[in-house]
Amino acid sequence: MGDPVDREMTVASIRESPGAHSVRVAFLESARFYELPRSHPRFESLLALLREGRVVKVRLASVGSGVIEDIV
Repeated sequence: MGDPVDREMTVASIRESPGAHSVRVAFLESARFYELPRSHPRFESLLALLREGRVVKVRLASVGSGVIEDIV
């Protein structure tokens, strides 16, 4: 795996499914969905930031990762 990557992206949509282990997030700057795991220790605060619908700096584990590790 590579080094963590921070990307500035604009929240386009958030998809929450009851019982799912993560929330799926789409950003205007990317064609893929990213996952915010419900097991993340700061899940509620990160989700609140995403719901604001603004530009956020998203930290991913590596360039190819689809899992949101943090919002910095």
